[in-house]
Amino acid sequence: MTKDHLHASHPKIISRLKRAEGHLRSVIAMIEDGKPCLEVAQQMQAVERAVRNAKQTLIHDHMDHCLDSDEAGDRSEMKAIARYL
Repeated sequence: MTKDHLHASHPKIISRLKRAEGHLRSVIAMIEDGKPCLEVAQQMQAVERAVRNAKQTLIHDHMDHCLDSDEAGDRSEMKAIARYL
């Protein structure tokens, strides 16, 4: 990632994703250790929510800081990226 693509929110997003990555590893270990499915499903939901929140933060930041709604190309990009919300 070049510095011109780095936003103030990116370090926080990276931190969230690294925590989610560690949490996901623990979920894998839970499955390997034969933990109850309910516990595993709950932890998987937490990982999914963490990744979803990081994604939404990234997309909202991009829409707020990188797109100019007056430019046709940026409007097209906004529509394209908004579908990931």
